[in-house]
Amino acid sequence: MISRRTLLAASGAALAAPALTTPAAAQTRWQMATPYPDGNYHTRNIRAFLQEFEQASRGQVSVQVHSGGALLPMPQIKRGVQTGQVQLGEILLTAYSNEDVFFDADAIPQLVTNFAEAKKLADLQKPYIEARLARQGLSLLYTVPWPPAGLYAQAPIPTIEGLRGLRFRTFSPATNRFAAIVGAQPTLVQAAELAQAFATGVVQAQITSAQTGVDTSAWDYARVFTPLGFSMTKNAVLVSRRAVEALPAALQQELRAAAARAETRGYEMAAEAAASTQATLAQRGMQIVPPTEEFLAGLRRVSTQMTDEWIARAGEDGKKLIEGYRA
Repeated sequence: MISRRTLLAASGAALAAPALTTPAAAQTRWQMATPYPDGNYHTRNIRAFLQEFEQASRGQVSVQVHSGGALLPMPQIKRGVQTGQVQLGEILLTAYSNEDVFFDADAIPQLVTNFAEAKKLADLQKPYIEARLARQGLSLLYTVPWPPAGLYAQAPIPTIEGLRGLRFRTFSPATNRFAAIVGAQPTLVQAAELAQAFATGVVQAQITSAQTGVDTSAWDYARVFTPLGFSMTKNAVLVSRRAVEALPAALQQELRAAAARAETRGYEMAAEAAASTQATLAQRGMQIVPPTEEFLAGLRRVSTQMTDEWIARAGEDGKKLIEGYRA
């Protein structure tokens, strides 16, 4: 015979059971796509960000990261978040500037040359970018810059005129425009294809960060790196607004808080990478050749032209952005 005490204990356990099992039963599973490899600081920062968020959710949310373009190549990631193929994605913002000119302000040569300037421009860009993404069903979580970009080539190039006629790797409208202005032959190549592009002569020079050089083992395909402070483009981490709004309000706040910490941490990691990755290029046998004053003078001329062109395309809001940045 079952005692009254046993029945009361059993009924108490039954009442408690839903509270214990509900989070697991209702666990939200998200997917995230990034085009960068696991060793890249952007990817390491993402994993730290998501780990913090998962812990704060107490098991209610689980996020699987697909790095290195394993699930979606970079040109498809933003659309993947919009359509719900993935809930989160990381993109190089400037690569999407054909959609909106405001995605491209940080790609203007010499506009941004250090991390303090990068943060100032990013903060000024943020409301414009958020408004544009919101219209596409997306929400901006945070942005983190790349280290200053430099020139990769097979021999030192003392003047900007030395780029004329070279097959020049591009990865965004801004790099394509730069190549056209200096008389190079623009060739669109994604980072994962760089080694083959250089080896086969499809590309003879490129401008990108030392971090990308390390990611792609640039010492296998280029001999010289010239740190130009060309630009400091940034990555944006995006989330589907529908996915976020399906979360409880408290979890939405935890997501935003973790994203804010990720942005701060990302700037610190970027600064560390700027020094360590250039040192790695040198250790692996690449020549680190400072730019000549003649090359920098030519770069400033191009910068003036591209800034004026950008403002003309961006209109009054673009003019306000640049004036606010220079104030």
